[in-house]
Amino acid sequence: MPELQVSIAQHYHERTKYDPQTIASKSQGLDWERQPIPFKEYKIGVSHDLKPYLADKSEGLNHDDAWWRRISRLLFCSYGLTAKVPTLGNPMYLRAAPSAGGLYPAEIYLISRGTPFLAPGLYNYQPQSHSLIHFWDSDVWQSLQKACFWHPVLESTQLCLVTTAIFYRSAWRYQARAYRRIFLDTGHLLGNIELASTMNDYRPHVIGGFVDREINELLYLDPEQEGAIAILPLADLLDVKQNLPLAQTALPSATQTDYPNIPDGELLHYCHKATQIEQQQPDISRPQNSKNDKYNFPFCLKVSTVTPPINCGENLQDLENTILKRRSTRAYTGADLTFDELKALLDFTYQPEHYIEQGLDGSPDYFDLNLIETFIAVSGVTGLEEGCYYYAPKAQELRQIRFKNFRRELHYLCLGQDLGRDAGAVLFHTADLKTAVGQYGDRVYRYLHMDAGHLGQRLNLAAIHLGLGVSGIGGFFDNQVNEVLGIPADEAVLYITTLGQPR
Repeated sequence: MPELQVSIAQHYHERTKYDPQTIASKSQGLDWERQPIPFKEYKIGVSHDLKPYLADKSEGLNHDDAWWRRISRLLFCSYGLTAKVPTLGNPMYLRAAPSAGGLYPAEIYLISRGTPFLAPGLYNYQPQSHSLIHFWDSDVWQSLQKACFWHPVLESTQLCLVTTAIFYRSAWRYQARAYRRIFLDTGHLLGNIELASTMNDYRPHVIGGFVDREINELLYLDPEQEGAIAILPLADLLDVKQNLPLAQTALPSATQTDYPNIPDGELLHYCHKATQIEQQQPDISRPQNSKNDKYNFPFCLKVSTVTPPINCGENLQDLENTILKRRSTRAYTGADLTFDELKALLDFTYQPEHYIEQGLDGSPDYFDLNLIETFIAVSGVTGLEEGCYYYAPKAQELRQIRFKNFRRELHYLCLGQDLGRDAGAVLFHTADLKTAVGQYGDRVYRYLHMDAGHLGQRLNLAAIHLGLGVSGIGGFFDNQVNEVLGIPADEAVLYITTLGQPR
C-alpha cells in the first residue's frame, strides 16, 4: 500500500511529475511499428457527406440546406482537418483544435433524438472525409438521459455531442502522463465547440457528471481502449423552446485512498477507472459558488488589465477564420509583446461577458473555474515590469509576486524548449489539487485539465487573431515551476501556455 493515503488523483499527479533527476531514466524510444492511427473507421453504416455545406455563401439556401450547413460548419470549425503536413511516413493532418504531438486522442460522436434531417441513433464524426457515419439507428435518447441523471437540458434538446478519448493514441508517446494531455486536448476541443456552436446558432451545455459505463455501452466502446469524456447537448438557439437556462456541469465522484501498488504501465487506466461515476446517483446539490480572487499579496504592485474587447468581425467571420488558420508556434524571435496585446489576450480568455454584443456567449460552460488559478511570468512585455504575476480575473488586474527576468529558468522548466526562453510571457494554469478533490472527488482531475485546456484554447485563438505566436506546453518540471516562480507549493501546475512574437 502507498505510504501516504492521498487520493488516487493526487497519487497519479505525483507519479507523473517530470523531475530533472529521473526524466532520463523514464524516457523511452517510440515504437514506430505501433504508431496509432488518429482516425476511427466503421465497416458498416450510412455516411452523410458534409463537404457540400462548407460553401462560404449562405444566402439563398433552402431550409434543409441551411440546417445541414450549420451542423457542417460547427463540426468543421470544432475538429475538422485544416492542413496536411508531409512526413517521412504517412502525412500528418492538422485539425482545428490543437493536440499534443499531433496525436488527436479525442473522437466526436453525435446522438440524435430524431429530427427531420437526422434519424434517431448514433453517429461518428469522420474528420478525414468531413462526414457523419450513422452506425446505429435505434432511439437511445432515454438511455442517454438516464446515464446523465436526467440532466434538465436533455429534456428539451434534440442533438447531443459526446467526446471520447482513445487512450493509446496519446499513451504511445507520453506513457502514463498522457492522461493529463488527453484532458487538456479535450479542453481545447471544448473551447472550439463552444465558439463554433455560437457561430452557428447553437449553445452547448457541458455535462461532466454521468455514469461512465452506461455511456460507454451506449456508444459501443471498448472501455479498455476508449472512454467517454464529456457530453454536450446542443440547444438550437433558433428554436425559442431551446433557449435554456444554465445547468450544473460537474458532479463529484468517490475519492479513492485505498489502492494497491500500481505498475507504471497500468497507472493511466487505473486512474481513469477510479475517476468514474458509478451507478448510484451522486450528490447533485453542490452549487458552484463564485469566489473572490484567491491571492491578494500585501504591498505588491497591482496593474489593471481593463481593455477594449477584441473585434471578432462582422457575424464573427474573423473569429471563424482564426479558428481555421490556428497553428501552434514552433519558434519565437525573443522580441517583446506589448502590454496592450497581453491585456487583450487576457480579456478574451477570462472576460467572455465583454463579447456579448458581438454575439458570443457571455457565460460559456466550464466545470468549475473557481478552482483554476493563473500566474504569468513576464520576460518581455513593453510597458510591464519583468517578473511573475498572479492574474486576478474578478478584479481584472495583475499582482506582482517576484521581480526577476525568468528567461533562463523558463528554458529549463520547459524541458529545454526554446519556446519558454524566447516567449515574451508564459502563462501557468494551476489548482490546489487537495482542495479540489475534497470538493469533487477524484473525478475533479478530469475537470481541472479540461478547464485549463479550454482557457488555453481561448488564449490560442486570441493570440493568432492578434498576429502573435502561441504554443501550449504539457511537459515541464512540475515542482521546480513552483519553486522558481514563487508560486505556492499547494498549487499543482496543470498547463503552460507560451506567448511571443513568432519567428
